[in-house]
Amino acid sequence: MTDTQQTKIQVRNLSKVFGGDTKKALELRDEGLKRTQIFEKTGQTLGLSNINFDVREGELLVIMGLSGSGKSTLIRCLNRLIEPTEGDIIIEGENIPQLNDKALLHCRRRHFSMVFQNFALFPHRSVQMNAEYGLEIRGIPKAERAAKAKNALRQVGLEGWENAYPSQLSGGMQQRVGLARALANDSSVLLMDEAFSALDPLIRRDMQQELIELQHRMKKTTIFITHDLDEALNIGDRIILLRDGEIVQIGTPEEILTRPADDYVARFTEGVDKSRVVTSRRAMRPVRATARDDDGPRTVIHKMGENSLDSIYVVDRERKLLGIVEVEQVEAAAKAGKESIRDLIATDFPSVGPDEPLSSLYSMFNGKSYPIAVVDDDRRLLGVVVKGAVLEQLAEAGEV
Repeated sequence: MTDTQQTKIQVRNLSKVFGGDTKKALELRDEGLKRTQIFEKTGQTLGLSNINFDVREGELLVIMGLSGSGKSTLIRCLNRLIEPTEGDIIIEGENIPQLNDKALLHCRRRHFSMVFQNFALFPHRSVQMNAEYGLEIRGIPKAERAAKAKNALRQVGLEGWENAYPSQLSGGMQQRVGLARALANDSSVLLMDEAFSALDPLIRRDMQQELIELQHRMKKTTIFITHDLDEALNIGDRIILLRDGEIVQIGTPEEILTRPADDYVARFTEGVDKSRVVTSRRAMRPVRATARDDDGPRTVIHKMGENSLDSIYVVDRERKLLGIVEVEQVEAAAKAGKESIRDLIATDFPSVGPDEPLSSLYSMFNGKSYPIAVVDDDRRLLGVVVKGAVLEQLAEAGEV
């Protein structure tokens, strides 16, 4: 995710008070009292307090916190299943708290689909008919809704199961049906409230990976609620951490782990294997020198000598990575009077993307100790990671 991505949803000064005297509760909040103190004085529960954040187009945003932190209240305020007490929720120019009933219904159908923890499937309906349900209540013609549901089931790996019934499916497969039903509605935002919490650990991990792959393919704006830090770190582009109805920190998984906002966040993340989240981007170093594929051996020897290198990565004019050459080969080619290094370029070398976890890097260093090349989606060379940098970052993360 990048900061230049278009904003899909803006949440500003959102608060929710449960109880009759909301005005008094908010006044006490503005005087600096916290949730427990407000409840003791008024009997009102401050579910959310001055919540501000943006949701970016196409990101998977995780909202997490312990039980009672306000995360489920927050996701239900977004589509007004719970009425906010104050604040704005703006999606594509519409301020959801200000919509009348008809406009709210239209907004929900256009923008929001929801996946719940308990699957919420109809036992008497087939997988296909369950996936069609949201489209059916919207009055979509039968042939159209059947095609959309079938495509959604294919997206979640349930092609061929259309005529089965929920009782014939595992828990993970049932949740896939719920996800397919949400995708079939083709809404612009997917809301997932503890969607994998009822699954056993192995199936839950599989579903997390399915969601990551689905997100990579579809770029669906997704807001995911969880109480599980490992789940949040595994799937989230960014994480919002809540405590007692307030935002404690917003950041990427790496920022949450390496730059906790306060002692609460630091304690919350204790014991996490940071090497699974801290990435090659953090350990990456600038490339001291590169060779071009049209360089001659003597030019390459000069570059390697100037930078004390015994191997050097080779790129083309667009800086796309082609391979690596070693100094012994280049020196031999120079002695043989060769004019090009093209025949020397080896393509068997380690490379990763900038978001590769450090936990997977250490084993990639081979006997020749090539630095690991870090490349973007177009194979352009961004930098390199050396073994010492991985050890340094793991030490900082407390993993060695």
